[in-house]
Amino acid sequence: MPVRPVRLIAAGGQPDFRRLWLGETARGLGNSVTSVAVPLIAVVTLGTGATAVGVLTAATWLPWLLVGLPAGAWVDRMRHRPVLITCNVVSAVLYPSVPVAYWCDVLTFAQLLAVVLVCGVAAVFFQTAVHSYLPTVLGDGDLLEGNARLNASESGTSVAGPGLAGAVSQAFGAVTGLLVDTCMFAVSTLCLATITSREEPPERGAGQAGLGRQIGEGMRFVLRDPYLRPIVTYGALANFALLGYQAVQVVFLVRTAGASTATVGLLLTSGSIGGILGASVAGAIGRRFGTGRGMLMTQLLTGPFALLMPLTSPGPGLLFFASGAFVVGIGITACNVVLAGFRQTYCPPRLLGRVVATTMVCNHSTIPLGALIGGVLGDRLGARPTMWIMTGLLAPCWAVLALGPMRHERDLPSLQFGEVAGLQ
Repeated sequence: MPVRPVRLIAAGGQPDFRRLWLGETARGLGNSVTSVAVPLIAVVTLGTGATAVGVLTAATWLPWLLVGLPAGAWVDRMRHRPVLITCNVVSAVLYPSVPVAYWCDVLTFAQLLAVVLVCGVAAVFFQTAVHSYLPTVLGDGDLLEGNARLNASESGTSVAGPGLAGAVSQAFGAVTGLLVDTCMFAVSTLCLATITSREEPPERGAGQAGLGRQIGEGMRFVLRDPYLRPIVTYGALANFALLGYQAVQVVFLVRTAGASTATVGLLLTSGSIGGILGASVAGAIGRRFGTGRGMLMTQLLTGPFALLMPLTSPGPGLLFFASGAFVVGIGITACNVVLAGFRQTYCPPRLLGRVVATTMVCNHSTIPLGALIGGVLGDRLGARPTMWIMTGLLAPCWAVLALGPMRHERDLPSLQFGEVAGLQ
């Protein structure tokens, strides 16, 4: 593989990374607005019920299960920047079709669902390609900082997006929120189009192998690798538990803890604020304690704080939820930063898209299951017992990582080991 040039300035000072970072931040803000605007359109504009909103939520994640694995193989066959730009253009065209249809009095739930599904497919390709593209604009030594900045932006936009969506919807109507998203996709596309870093073409013969064979190659790399296997197991378990308690947290806060709707909004942002801090400190922890040891230490110290959330009670007892969500947000995001950088330096470039897609499919596959089981348990057992069950599962998830070989490593290994440890 070609040798990347040595960078002498930090990631934030490199123009191409700044463009990618700004583009990702704009896209993330738009997506965060959409996550609020779409349910509002369904409920307020179309007059649907909770089931329809659940279908729209599921449609957001369903593309990962449908096309996640082949998307990784296709991304490995192509240059990544054109994929990113194409995905942005598709979303920028489809989202404004909703307000246009509304103004023409022809908007239907079927159209809204179709837009969410197709844009969800575009998001799968975008997320797979952007993780594979980051090493093009940053050297290996800057990937940890670069991932930290991207994750901090993601957490920040998840705080700002719902408020912006609410304000726009209140002032101009729910469908107008999707025009904000369209503007953000346009900004993201412009930023990507001005990146000057030269991207290496796919290896010769990358597209000659059958799609099934390429998908299988990526899956074998992940599932046989001693480092990646516990990482995806941890991600799947953690997401199951996270979505399990998040499925009942609003009911728990309103009906059990007596929180007002405004207070619920503030409490739910505490995890995102913790995520901003987690992304900010991930690099420092990795440098001080090592990426492997620091990640395990962070998960050990933050995971048990999830058990504070079921203790929430009216009045001052609401601080239990805020504190637990805040600290859990720190741990989850710091771990995501380290693991994203690890994949990018550990996996051979020709496999990176498939490895990213495989890990994301494994991680996301438990999200609808966790939400469904959490909801059922909430109805059968009550919100507080369900909070105890799911946070009790989340708290010790770090042990899955500790059972792997990384417990013996100060730093997670890089590409040289990955080339040996993979497809043997």
